[in-house]
Amino acid sequence: MLALTGTTGRIGGATLAAILKYDLISPSELVILTSSSPSSQPSSYAQLAESGTRILQANYDDPDSLTKAFAEAKADRFFLVSTPAIQMDFNDAPHGQGREKAHFSAIDAAVAAGVKHIYYTSLAFADGSQAGVMRAHFRTEAYLKKLRSEGKVGYTFIREGLYNESWPLYLGHYKPKGDEREEIVVAGDGPVSWTSVQDLGIGTATIITDRTDRWKDATMFLSLRHSLTLKESLAIVDGKKSLKVVSSEEYIRHYEEAGMPRAMLEWWCTTYPSLEAGHARIQDGTLEEILAAKGKKPDELAETVRAMKA
Repeated sequence: MLALTGTTGRIGGATLAAILKYDLISPSELVILTSSSPSSQPSSYAQLAESGTRILQANYDDPDSLTKAFAEAKADRFFLVSTPAIQMDFNDAPHGQGREKAHFSAIDAAVAAGVKHIYYTSLAFADGSQAGVMRAHFRTEAYLKKLRSEGKVGYTFIREGLYNESWPLYLGHYKPKGDEREEIVVAGDGPVSWTSVQDLGIGTATIITDRTDRWKDATMFLSLRHSLTLKESLAIVDGKKSLKVVSSEEYIRHYEEAGMPRAMLEWWCTTYPSLEAGHARIQDGTLEEILAAKGKKPDELAETVRAMKA
């Protein structure tokens, strides 16, 4: 039995969609853990329930709900999507108080209920990255490695390529519709192996439904190998705009004056040194192999940009 979280979000939703589209596992072998109330759940959940999928309420912020859900789920595998509550990471959150706090609660509840293997989704930054967005991911991975060393649970870390759909965040908080700036301010530039959420969902779904030991206790980088710098990416978005690279201090000041919260900017600007160091340039062909086996052509960044600007 496979328990899934985050299925109303980007990666979780794309993963569930791929599982169903490619018939990778029977719906009766799926358990969806959701924080949404029955009245606000998508209609697709009702259709899944008719196919035998169990829908259980569980909230990262409510350990009791997690304990109850896992006890009822009786799952041996757990797909853990990281919480989107990035504000937990702001202001250099100490260990155990960032987003990893929610992850630890979910992991503890799963292990206590007898889950034998946990698939954790992270981001495709290389080891050593100092990007604030990776701090909670690294802490969660370390926690799972510790539990593995104690013989309590196995793991697979799936570091998802930087989403095609997230280009506005990296390109100076770009507004896809109607951004009138001539100059886009960033705090660094470097190659990014952009990958669409749909393609990542297919790769992730393939891994978490594979019953072999191929992915056991492994760190997988799911990404396309082709990369573009932010300058090259901006040329795709709008060739008339220019990219201006400034210091972290100037970046924070620039966007704070535009009305953005300083704590978020301090956290996010740490991403750019990792781009400059090449930490988001991935040369792992695993995802491309999976897509080829499914007969799926990878989505290009230009396609995503056009769709988001339309």
